[in-house]
Amino acid sequence: MIVLGFESSCDETGVALVCTSRGLLAQALHTQAAMHEAYGGVVPELASRDHIRRVIPLTQQVLREACLTLKDIDWVAYTAGPGLAGALLVGASVAQSIAWSCQKPAMGIHHLEGHLLSPRMANPKPEFPFIALLVSGGHTQLMQVNGVGDYQLLGETLDDAAGEAFDKTAKLLGLGYPGGPLLARLAEQGDGSQIDLPRPMLHSKNLDFSFSGLKTAVLTRLQKNIPNWKSGQPVTGQWAADLAAATQTAIVDVLVSKSVQALNQTGLKRLVIAGGVGANARLRAQLTSHAQKIGAQVFYPPVHLCTDNGAMIAYAAAERINAGLEPKAPRQGFNVYPRWPLIEIDPSMVA
Repeated sequence: MIVLGFESSCDETGVALVCTSRGLLAQALHTQAAMHEAYGGVVPELASRDHIRRVIPLTQQVLREACLTLKDIDWVAYTAGPGLAGALLVGASVAQSIAWSCQKPAMGIHHLEGHLLSPRMANPKPEFPFIALLVSGGHTQLMQVNGVGDYQLLGETLDDAAGEAFDKTAKLLGLGYPGGPLLARLAEQGDGSQIDLPRPMLHSKNLDFSFSGLKTAVLTRLQKNIPNWKSGQPVTGQWAADLAAATQTAIVDVLVSKSVQALNQTGLKRLVIAGGVGANARLRAQLTSHAQKIGAQVFYPPVHLCTDNGAMIAYAAAERINAGLEPKAPRQGFNVYPRWPLIEIDPSMVA
């Protein structure tokens, strides 16, 4: 079966075609980063309007690349949540309209489930069960994944997520938007050992995270070391690079420690990394190194599939179809869910 998938939860418009037996057939992605850069963050209304402008041309593009037409599609999938309500409604309404006009079934997909299962598009493919570290935007969670739709929350952030810590630190340094990749790039030029920053909850007896204190510590260092510094003022020089490196090291140390703790606690030997922060080179290197020491294996999605994309939504739908978890009957109308915990997926909602 062939699935046409749409992702429009925030500031990327993604469309893809996935076959339940052959995998990814074609995908197209448009990022709105340049548009939102002037505002220092995502403007929801602008994001929604840009999704409207991009989604149909991207759909036409993937169909051409795969040499298919809408008549060849068996399922239409879309991100039903969580995310920005207006942005979600664009993808959902387009997907449902295509499904209705072609008399095909439609399936709403949880955004984080898309990230969670995306490493299974890579080769080698992680088999169930495994531990998953979800580090995507405002989410930092450790999940035990026993199968498609069978997720157990082991720990999550109590305040700022890892991605937010990257972005907020980048904003304090005046690096621009999106901040996370810019901070990681600056960190390559620095020495993290030169500046001491806290590792929040590193030695707690649970698998929860907290990164708001790290952001506050960075702010304190800036106020102490740079006279008359103001938030957003560009900070340059070796000290700035060292601060970026120290921030990245602190975040990575916590993520690695908690992930290894989760593996030891459950006895599982497979760790999957998913979400935008999963593209961070230092995180990948440290996780691989520490996992090897305990005889575990780490799986990553391809770097181009770490950020939001349509392929992960279409693939998650394909996984549900293969597992027999697709909606059994069409629903009248549709909803989106801006706030939707992954462990609260209700089969009646995914339709």
